[in-house]
Amino acid sequence: MQWSYPILRVGGTEIRIHLTFLLLLAWIGIAYFQEGGTSAAIKGVGFIGAVFACVVLHELGHAAAASRYGIRTPKITLLPIGGVAELERLPEKPSEEIVVALAGPLVNVVIAFLLVALGTTVGLDALTSMDNPHVAFVARLAAVNIWLVLFNLIPAFPMDGGRVLRALLATRYNRVRATEIAGTVGQFAAFAFGFIGLVAGNVLLIFVAIFVYLAATAETQAMGLEAAARAVNVRDVMISRFESLPATATLDEAAQALLRTTQHEFPIVDGDGKLRGVLTRDGLVAGLQQRGGQTPVIEAMAANIPVVHDYEKLIKALEPLKKGAAPAVGVVDAKGRLVGYIIIENIGELMLLRSAVAS
Repeated sequence: MQWSYPILRVGGTEIRIHLTFLLLLAWIGIAYFQEGGTSAAIKGVGFIGAVFACVVLHELGHAAAASRYGIRTPKITLLPIGGVAELERLPEKPSEEIVVALAGPLVNVVIAFLLVALGTTVGLDALTSMDNPHVAFVARLAAVNIWLVLFNLIPAFPMDGGRVLRALLATRYNRVRATEIAGTVGQFAAFAFGFIGLVAGNVLLIFVAIFVYLAATAETQAMGLEAAARAVNVRDVMISRFESLPATATLDEAAQALLRTTQHEFPIVDGDGKLRGVLTRDGLVAGLQQRGGQTPVIEAMAANIPVVHDYEKLIKALEPLKKGAAPAVGVVDAKGRLVGYIIIENIGELMLLRSAVAS
């Protein structure tokens, strides 16, 4: 996620903080400072920090449950509206998805129980006035965790309750259809959140509505893309008419190729026709600026390009492209010679055509 920065690593999971979260802390600090000075500002920022520590534990709950099924969680990103755990892949079975989805709220149940066990009383004032500094810190924190459980269990995809809904639907429909239904429910819930936020003057709820709507739409599209990639062969989507450059070519020769073709990337091949790397347009421009036109292309190309065979399914090429690990995926024949390549735009065009046919 852009504009996010690593702050901590827990096991194999990197905890990142988004720039907008820092802006939230600054806004909270200024607001409390204007109300009660430095002491109030410190207490206000400290409370928000404690809340988001609970959010991190919530997301780590998802990660721990996912790890039971061999699914890694490379990153957790903190946003002003909560946390986002980026799982390596979705659980295969609906029952596994339910376990992973409920693990997060269960962590908040445990936190609330422990805080209450310490002797605090969570009354109506704590539940309805969590921003009131006159209410005990521990009581407000327990109340936040209770609300986190209730809010996350709303069946609005892609929130935890929405993921449980999707998993239940997947026991009757295929996963794509289940995601479409759950995504539609999530979009309707987003409109409801937005309306309530406007009426109540709650800016945070409006941001939540925007996030839920965009996330529901994005996940529905991603699921459709994955389904299409599982059904289509690489050879049916790959760019098969292209100009490659030999490993001995210079950046000046690459620049000439850029001008006479419509390509934005050029596979670099050796004398046996095997892929050595890919020279992108950005790499070409940077190479010309920093090293000059007589520089060999191999010094400016992106190396370690993943390759797939032309008979394999597109899903195998999709993963490295989605992660941004490489500008392209090479397609090779049985002898390992380059016969084509795939870029993310290929897959976007595939989805565009499929959408046109479906409509």
